[in-house]
Amino acid sequence: MVAGLFAAQKAADPDIRQVDVAVNQTDPRLIRVKQFFVERDCPAHIYAEDFITAADQNDLDWRLLPSISFIESGGGKEAANNNIFGWDNCKERFRSHREGIYLVASRLGTWRMYRHKSLDQLLKVYNPREEYSLAVKAVMNTLGPASLVPEGVF
Repeated sequence: MVAGLFAAQKAADPDIRQVDVAVNQTDPRLIRVKQFFVERDCPAHIYAEDFITAADQNDLDWRLLPSISFIESGGGKEAANNNIFGWDNCKERFRSHREGIYLVASRLGTWRMYRHKSLDQLLKVYNPREEYSLAVKAVMNTLGPASLVPEGVF
């Protein structure tokens, strides 16, 4: 019974990824996200795998999370409270960047106000300023095409 309690605590830890299959290190999306952040000296490069995994788990475009983090915090350069997404007007506090990535991805993928929306609709809910949507989409385009998904992911 004690082992079961420890297992439950460990599974609830946001720093422990709960994924069935890890992102393949040769996944072109992973390579692009890492390269994008490294070239811009952004600390978020160490979370490239988490961005991809969280997007896949929540049926999000693989480019969305890194792009929002880049626009909101310079890819983690100016993140308050481990909130690299500016979530809730930067009021939300996360225990770690990793927790923030998985929670924000889950919210974007499952909350009624976001799910089943086009990219433009989702971004308008996230931040209604037209310039914001244009900036996020410009970063997404820099990362590459949405179709850069390896076989078997979706």
